[in-house]
Amino acid sequence: MDDHTRDPGVAPPISGEPVGWRRDRTASNGWEHGTLRRAVVHGVRLYNDGAYHESHDCFEDEWYNYGRGTTESTFLHGMVQVAAGAYKRVDFGSDAGMRSLFETALQYLRGVPADYYGVAVDEVRTTLTAALDDPTAIDGWRIELDGDRPTAGPDSYAYAEELD
Repeated sequence: MDDHTRDPGVAPPISGEPVGWRRDRTASNGWEHGTLRRAVVHGVRLYNDGAYHESHDCFEDEWYNYGRGTTESTFLHGMVQVAAGAYKRVDFGSDAGMRSLFETALQYLRGVPADYYGVAVDEVRTTLTAALDDPTAIDGWRIELDGDRPTAGPDSYAYAEELD
């Protein structure tokens, strides 16, 4: 673990034992990269709240912490594309733009473990694939995190605002 990705204030998962977390790891409350978990929690909550631009910013800011070709990097890059694709569809009415971004997201998310840092990645892949044929598949869809589909509170919006 790199010191720059530790975050002792990040909480352990609500349920399960996702890839990236181990009960016996003391740093970052069990997370290999505590800052990645924090970005994921806020990014997913914001996505689920329909704040796609802010969600994108959470994933993108953390993505820069990891080298090319790492699972962390490919996962975060994929999630950047997921948020950007939803933003294209919802805010700009561009299903073609959404499809292009989702195709790229699927390439990045290929090979990422099914439950990565608490995100139900298999479900994300399934939903993106469905949206390529029927863009309404993402209408109202919320990303699963730790077996729940949380939405953003003021803390998630404050986190995203601090990234600017």
